Amino acid sequence: MKDARTTNILLLIIVISLVFYLLKTLSFIFIPLVLAMFIALLFLPLMRWFNKKRIPKYMSISVVVLIIAGIFKVGFMLIQLSSTEILEANGLFFKKAETKIVDLIVLIEKNFGVVRGEGDSLINHYLQGNNLAGKIGPSLDFVGDIVSMSLMTLFFSLLLLAGSINVEKLLNSTIFKQKHASVKTFRKIEKDIITFVKVKFIISLFTGIGFGLACVFFDVSFPIFWGLLAFLLNFIQMIGSIVSIALLALFALVEIEVTSTLLFFVITITGVQVVLGSVLEPIFMGKTFSINVITILVMLMFWGFIWGVPGLILSIPITVIIKIILDQFPKYKIISSLMSGSET
Repeated sequence: MKDARTTNILLLIIVISLVFYLLKTLSFIFIPLVLAMFIALLFLPLMRWFNKKRIPKYMSISVVVLIIAGIFKVGFMLIQLSSTEILEANGLFFKKAETKIVDLIVLIEKNFGVVRGEGDSLINHYLQGNNLAGKIGPSLDFVGDIVSMSLMTLFFSLLLLAGSINVEKLLNSTIFKQKHASVKTFRKIEKDIITFVKVKFIISLFTGIGFGLACVFFDVSFPIFWGLLAFLLNFIQMIGSIVSIALLALFALVEIEVTSTLLFFVITITGVQVVLGSVLEPIFMGKTFSINVITILVMLMFWGFIWGVPGLILSIPITVIIKIILDQFPKYKIISSLMSGSET
């Protein structure tokens, strides 16, 4: 009996390791598939409404595609606007920024005992062996990966919305084996993911607006760019907010001469993040986001390691789905309770 149990445990470890290996190796398939699943979940209520109105499926999918295209167009316009804002900046600003960055690097070198050769410039010392041609290739590869992943995501989204891939039936045949349980769980997942995305989008939007207005009020350059960056980074739970504050604070160091003004600026943008991210977001999320900090950090590290930046963005929605599924099985309630931090 003990030998059989030991064998089962070893087999389970091997299977889990194999699954993780496949998730990492085939990330170019799984990332678009998971993204498409979340996109499909957002539009499924609209698709059901179209179905009740007896609107042909091809027309329903066309409307969804137009909505997605509109969202992408708005995003592209904002990126274009922020790029124009940076390109039209006064050349004096960049000279001032270069001077302050050089002074900061020299100060760090003195504190850490870094020694450069006589006549060795900062660029030659820290970027030695780097050339423009060597950076263009990886940049083009990165853009190509984003384009291909976006197209795959759109393709999988269309398949899911058209019903070619039925997640509800997949849950029924693989996990629950009962139609009622699979339907109930799927609707719960759909409801919670929609709530999560809506709240996260609204909180991120107001965070971006808050950062932009703070830049305008304290006369910090590129408010549209910093607002857009704060909006995007806020989708990475916990880490994104810290990164956005740190980057903007370092940038403000170049422009804001008075230390007290810089301090008030940092307090302002930190206050925006705290009020929106730490106070309002948990209130609006409610039970949808009843996951403790330790679980969030573990999932961020795990999915970040498996899928990189997309993993950091998708980690919390995936965790929400896992928790909802575990809630349906009494023997796994203790794991679900540990994830939420509630008492069993």
